[in-house]
Amino acid sequence: MPEASTPLSLIDFATVHHGERPGDAFQRSVEWARNAEKLGYKRIWYSEHHNMKQIASAAPAVLIAHVAANTSTINLGAGGVMLPNHAPLVVAEQFGTLAEIHPGRIDLGLGRAPGTDQTTVRALRRDPRSAENFPQDVAELAAFLSDESAIPGVTAVPGAGTNVPLYILGSSLFGAQLAAKLGLPYSFASHFAPAALEQAVKVYRDTYQPSELHPEPYVIAAVNVTAADTTEDAEEQDRQVRRKRVAAMAGRRLAPGRTLSEEEIDMLIDSPAGQQILDMLRYTAVGTRDQVREYLEAFRDHAQADELMIALQAPSGEQATHSMGILADAWGLDGSV
Repeated sequence: MPEASTPLSLIDFATVHHGERPGDAFQRSVEWARNAEKLGYKRIWYSEHHNMKQIASAAPAVLIAHVAANTSTINLGAGGVMLPNHAPLVVAEQFGTLAEIHPGRIDLGLGRAPGTDQTTVRALRRDPRSAENFPQDVAELAAFLSDESAIPGVTAVPGAGTNVPLYILGSSLFGAQLAAKLGLPYSFASHFAPAALEQAVKVYRDTYQPSELHPEPYVIAAVNVTAADTTEDAEEQDRQVRRKRVAAMAGRRLAPGRTLSEEEIDMLIDSPAGQQILDMLRYTAVGTRDQVREYLEAFRDHAQADELMIALQAPSGEQATHSMGILADAWGLDGSV
């Protein structure tokens, strides 16, 4: 059995499946959170994405407010807010509001990427060079959430004094170095950007500078999971997930209304570009209860992770919910059935 001190958490992309509206995804997010709360998962994070037809979590703070109002104890947060898209004061006010309404339950993960393409960055009215100011923006946001003001005469109301926990998100050495320098927890996006996992975690742990709130480094590593009652079912779900991933990413360049045929998807999967897309899912646990547990134990040690952030991968919301239950049982979470 895994160490009891290794919590499991979830990423919820508010996935919009075929034939659904975003509202259907939001209803499922509430159901997911209630189920995860009952099963014993530590937290759920919602990621900021824009201009993506299958991901409805464009406004994490709004979605967190909705889910928090319909749950009781589970921690909820952004995984993350893409800080270059926003003024730090506005983020402090939004998450300060959440923290005042739901004290002790709100997390704030911060990312440097825009969470979208460059055309959408312009639609967001943001300068593509805003990412260069990420370290300064993190410091400014942290100050707004503390008892100090980053700008004389300006106070985040709500926000000031809430001390919403901050996490640095990353998929490269930059985030690892920044999190270590600031003495903040670090979450690595190995569920879709696996290449630098080992190096980034090593840099973070080797260079970590203890802070008052975080005297020890803390690593959250993200990993994909497809769990089912049989190996065959899990493998079939994984096959469908991978085909959909290739079709969705390659299909961004297609003309409106144009979709890829099954034959075209087969050709893409066999191409170097398709293999590169599939490699994004390099860290994926596929199988039954015991197979998934064994994989995650090995991945935890490989990533030197204090916590695992699970991205459930399934062709449908019902299958993902079932996978959540199998995983909770496999990991021995409190409350799992």
